[in-house]
Amino acid sequence: MVDFRIKTFLTLCSVMNYRKIAELLNMTQPAVTQHIHYLEEEYHCKLFLYDRHTLTLTPEGELLKNYAENISYQEKRLFEKMGLVKKRSLRIGATKTIGEYVITEQVAKYLSKPQQTILVDVDNTNRLLELLKQGELDFALIEGFFDSAEFESRLYRSEPFIGVCSPTHRFAGKTVPLDEVLSETLFLREEGSGTRMILEQLLSERNCTTDRFNRIVCISNFGLMSDLIARNIGITFAYQAIQTADKGLAEFQVEGWKIYRDFNYVFLNNPDAVKAIEEFEELSETVGENK
Repeated sequence: MVDFRIKTFLTLCSVMNYRKIAELLNMTQPAVTQHIHYLEEEYHCKLFLYDRHTLTLTPEGELLKNYAENISYQEKRLFEKMGLVKKRSLRIGATKTIGEYVITEQVAKYLSKPQQTILVDVDNTNRLLELLKQGELDFALIEGFFDSAEFESRLYRSEPFIGVCSPTHRFAGKTVPLDEVLSETLFLREEGSGTRMILEQLLSERNCTTDRFNRIVCISNFGLMSDLIARNIGITFAYQAIQTADKGLAEFQVEGWKIYRDFNYVFLNNPDAVKAIEEFEELSETVGENK
C-alpha cells in the first residue's frame, strides 16, 4: 500500500503550494510540512526548494516523483487484480487528432466483446501527460512532444503533417512558398495541443512565428475549424488523417516541407502498462488485416 506521506508528496508536486494542498487534503499546513520532512529524512535529501518565493522540486524530488507515480499506478492495477475494484476498464488517452480520426475501428473492435469496457479520454498533450503521471491512464496515444526521461514510449504509426484548405482554395493540391502561406488566415489549435507545437517548431526552424500570418484564429474544436476551412475562410496545418476523413477539405504542401511525425504510445515504465498496450496493438493488427 502506498504510504500516505507519498500521496501527500504527489499532491504537492501537482499544486506546488502548501496552502492549497492543505485545503485539498483537508489538513493543516504544519501537517503537510511534517509529511514532507519525514520523506526528506527517510531519503536523506531535500525534495523541495523555494526560488524567489516559488516552490520547485530538487533533482532528488523529481526522481522520487517519477518512482512514486509509477508505484501509485501499479497499486491501482493491484486493487483491480485482487477484485477490490468491481470491473476492470482499459483506460487510454488520445490527443484530439488520434481520438477523433484514427482509433475508431480499434475501439469498436475492443467493444465487440461484451465483457470488455474502455474509457477513452480525448484531450491535448499536456493534459494527458498529467493524467498519466497521476496514474489515471494505462497509456496515452500522443501526437506531440513529451519528456522521454519521464515516460516510456513505443511507436504507434507515422503520419504526414500537411497544409489543409478548402478544395476551392488557390492552394488546393499545390506546393506553395512559405511567404505566400503567411498571407492567409491561420486557424490554430489551443496552447498545449500537439499540432500547434509542431507547427511552431517548423516555423521557428525558418526563423518565423505564427505572428507572421495575416490573421490568427484560435479554435480548440476540429469540427468547427473544419467547417470554417471548408467555407474558404482560412487554412490550417494538421495530420493527413483529418483531411482524408473530410471530403470538404483539401491538402497542400509548403515548399521544402516534407514532414512526418510519429504517433506514440506514451506510458509509465511498468509491466501493466506494457500489457495494456499489447492488448490494444492486437486490435491494430486485426483492423489492419481487415482493411
